[in-house]
Amino acid sequence: MAISFKDILSSDLIDSISAFSLTDMVICMVLAFIVGLFIVFIYKKSFSGVMYSSGFVISLVAMTLITTMIILAIGSNLILSLGMVGALSIVRFRSAIKDPLDIIYIFWAISVGIVLGAGFIPLAVFGSLFVGIMLYIFSSRKPRDKPYILIVNCADEKAETSVNELLATSVKKTVLRSKTIDAAGGIELTAEVRLPKMESGFVNKVSSLPGVSNAVLVSYNGEYMT
Repeated sequence: MAISFKDILSSDLIDSISAFSLTDMVICMVLAFIVGLFIVFIYKKSFSGVMYSSGFVISLVAMTLITTMIILAIGSNLILSLGMVGALSIVRFRSAIKDPLDIIYIFWAISVGIVLGAGFIPLAVFGSLFVGIMLYIFSSRKPRDKPYILIVNCADEKAETSVNELLATSVKKTVLRSKTIDAAGGIELTAEVRLPKMESGFVNKVSSLPGVSNAVLVSYNGEYMT
């Protein structure tokens, strides 16, 4: 029995193609691109570091577009949705995310793509505006005091006492993290301190104390920064 080209293209496939509205697809993808740019704008405004990753910025927009495309494809097809879940389950993301806020932006981009693909355009637009304004307000209210890790090498206990007295009078808040004593009697102190300004001047004061051989001030934001 001969099989014609018309038989290969089953009615289910033709119906699924005709079920897509070109206008709806264009509107959703354009809105996904615009909202993705808005997410990037808020990310740049709320970024607290010196240099942000351009690859991460591009991935936020691409993630919004790709998620929207996937939801548009599987929204009306149960078989395709199950196959897509199985295909995506083999994907493994190995990139380490150091800043917890980066996770928020990734989840925001994915959520916008899902909502737009499902057809809830007002929710995606107004929800993104609300989330963006909230993130911008909270990120702009930065604390006055910045956390640092102070590492001081003292020759003896007398020098250690001098360092502790200086910390008590010059630093608003300090917490001793570790104390190491070597065989020669030298002492290494590691403390978390909060300084409003004049970081270099504070290090100069510590290093000029009698018996202090070395003083290092490291920026601290939940983990050691190099």
